[in-house]
Amino acid sequence: MPDLKLNPADVLTQSNEAPFIAWSDSLAIGIELIDAQHKHLVVLTNELYKACMQGGNELDAVFKETMSRMVEYVRFHFGSEQEMLQRVKYPTLSEHKKLHEELIKTVLETTKEYGDKKRFVPNNFVRYLRDWIVGHIGHHDKMYAAYIADQLKRGLISNKDISG
Repeated sequence: MPDLKLNPADVLTQSNEAPFIAWSDSLAIGIELIDAQHKHLVVLTNELYKACMQGGNELDAVFKETMSRMVEYVRFHFGSEQEMLQRVKYPTLSEHKKLHEELIKTVLETTKEYGDKKRFVPNNFVRYLRDWIVGHIGHHDKMYAAYIADQLKRGLISNKDISG
């Protein structure tokens, strides 16, 4: 499991620059484990954005390394989230999983295109990633969070089902 001891707020405030994505309560879904993982995705996206803004050799070195960590972390997070959704018997898990698979496919294709030196605009990719993360959390993840809250309230699942 990737190290979650990293405090995203610390990373985002280490420089005087405003973050590309600022974590806020509007992105929180209310499930501590998942919120911590989402914060880490925000940190990685901000690192990619910073590399894109620096350009040149910095872009090449940092972008490749951060993309590698992003692929690893996205797979970890999606696996963790999908296991939880399976435990709580989320009715649209298969559709949610497809959304995850589409992002992983896009990230892997982008990494390959970058490695193959094909025409690639890093800024466009980072903006796509930001929009996907914010949109996915804000809509799809909040939908399952509402489902889980309802199931908890009705006594159909327990906190153990959520935390594993």
